[in-house]
This record gives sequence, C-alpha cells and structure tokens, in this order.
Amino acid sequence: MDTPQNTALMRALAEVPGPLPTSGVVHISLPHTERFTVVGNHLAQNAALSTTAVGFAVRIQSLPQGTEVGIKALAARFPEGEKLIAAALRELEAHGYLHRTRVRLPNGRMVTRTVFCNHPEALLRPRPADASKRGPALVAAPVSTQAPAPVTAPVSAQAPALVAAPVAPHVPAPASVPAHVPAPAPVTPHAPLPAPEALETPAPPPVTDRPVPAGPLPPAPPAPRLVPPPTAPKAPPRPLPQPRELTPGLQQTAVALLSDLRRHAPELVLSEADIERLAPATATWLERDAHPDTIRQALTTDLPQPVKYPAKFVRHRLTVLLPPPLPGTEELAPARPRTVVIPLQTCEGCERAFRSRTPSLCRDCRTACEQPAA
Repeated sequence: MDTPQNTALMRALAEVPGPLPTSGVVHISLPHTERFTVVGNHLAQNAALSTTAVGFAVRIQSLPQGTEVGIKALAARFPEGEKLIAAALRELEAHGYLHRTRVRLPNGRMVTRTVFCNHPEALLRPRPADASKRGPALVAAPVSTQAPAPVTAPVSAQAPALVAAPVAPHVPAPASVPAHVPAPAPVTPHAPLPAPEALETPAPPPVTDRPVPAGPLPPAPPAPRLVPPPTAPKAPPRPLPQPRELTPGLQQTAVALLSDLRRHAPELVLSEADIERLAPATATWLERDAHPDTIRQALTTDLPQPVKYPAKFVRHRLTVLLPPPLPGTEELAPARPRTVVIPLQTCEGCERAFRSRTPSLCRDCRTACEQPAA
C-alpha cells in the first residue's frame, strides 16, 4: 500500500503562490477567525531565551486575564516540572516579559502579583507627551447638500448600509380605469445618480487647540523605564572556614573523613583536588570538638535528588552548618553573688575578738564607757 497522504494539506500546498523553496520549511498561512494569540518575532525568535521560556511566554500570553500563572498552577496545567517552569519564569523576568512583586492585601495577607508584557521593548520607546491625552480621531462622514433623487431601481447588496432608499407613500389603485384615460408613464430620473466615490469629500484635518509650530518639533523627553531591571546578581559565596592551626593530625583526619563519604552516600564522590580544597574546612569542625560521626551525619543527611555538584554541596554544608566553638568552663559556671567578709578586730578594752571594719571597742565596752557620761 502507498504511504497515506493528507489530501487537504497537498491541496493547500498547491495553492501557495510563487515557486516553492528547494529546502527548508514551507509555510501554509491560513487566517484565524477565533481562538488565536498574536506573538511577536522579538519573542518567537529571541536567541537569548530558551525554547522552554518562549513556550511558556506564549502559553501565559494566551491565558485569559486573572488566570493563576504561579509555578504550581502552571505545573498542574502543563506536563513540565516545577524546576523547569521556575527556570523559564526567571528567564522571562530577566528579559522584562514577566514582573512579579509581593503586595499586601487590605486584610493583611501577602500575595504575589504577576504582570506579563507581550512587548517590553515598546515600553522603552519615547512617546509624545500628548499621545495619552488625545483620543482616537473621530472622522465624520461627509454630508451631501443636494436633495436626494428618487430611486426606482432596487438597492444593490453592495451599497452602504447607512444609505436607505426613499419610501414612496402607498396610494390605492382605483377600482376601474376608463379606456380613454392613458396609463401614466413611469417616472424616471432626469440624470443618473453619481457614483459613491464622487460624493465623498476629503475629511478635514483634526482641529486642535494648539498652534502648529513653524519649525521642526523638539525631541520628546525620554520616557521613564517601565521594564523592570534584571534580577539582582547573587551575593558572592561565603569563604571556607579556616582552622586556627592546621596540624598534621587534623589534616589527616579531615582527608580520611571526606574520602569515606562515598561509603555512606554514593552521591558524594569527591576528587582528590576537591578533598584537598575542603580539608581545612573539615579540620575547622574537628578543631571545634565536633565528632567525625557528627560531621558525617551533617553532610549526608537529607540529600537533594540528584546531587549535581557534590563538591559544591559539601562546601555549602561545611560553611553554613559550621558549629560555634565550645565555651570554656569559666563561661559555663553560673555567676555567684559576691560575699563581703568583715574582718575580726581585737577590743582595746577587754581584748575580746569581734567583727568590725575598723579597730575600736566592742559593744560592751562602748556601753560601759557611755553610762558614766550619762
């Protein structure tokens, strides 16, 4: 049997004007009458955007206003995953097609407002200052001053819809017409109607209240930038922690611990260069009295799937999860209230010991000395 052919496609291909190219794509462009979206070549042929980003831009542009276009909403509507959708939305946001801001509703709830612009480059073009104030020009139809002539012929279907034939009053015919009375001749116009083109007069220019300057117009001021700037660059990564003193013992233990990671997590396979670069950070953990099992558990627990860059992942966890140094015994001891000890003094009268801040007499001797004076 022959290969099945689409007869409708072949018939449309035969109607393509001009010679067909010998290679490459052949376009059969049919006009859309419903359910279509206009997409500019600045988006469809943008070499800086990935095909996924261009596809999601077309999909978002085709959705009605008010449709949820978040990552989870698009993942539920289309077969792509959330990571691929998030990367595509970041590309569109960097090139000005998408703008996402956090706004607060009157009830206090924070939501993300998404704005999609189908042609961000057009917003950067300077526009005249009075372009937004003036509305569309209203062109009035020319009014003829001549009286309309009676029309006896039927109106053609191609005549304008606003032109109506004059309606003649209905006169009832007499019951009988005498034989000597001649029949009335049909009424015909004296001159044929002019063509519709002859009745049209050029529309006057729009009247404005501003005087027309004689010289050239001054250049319009540049319009403010409405396209959001690209996403801010990421902050530089934090430096690797360094020990106070990298002793041979700490270096050996750190290298052995990093080399043994692939036994506990097959995804964390590190090269010799990576181990040599990450050994000082691991030695910092050991210097701060972290047990090797604790370090191993911090590096191998809850791994992402898949681990694309094991060395970067281990570097991130060694830097972010670094524990603080252990406090000393003095810092852990609770603060005790200070006790004031009053020294012992010897009474100058009776040689009795008593507590006093300064040398003096005891209480009994002071009382005996005060009684005779009273």
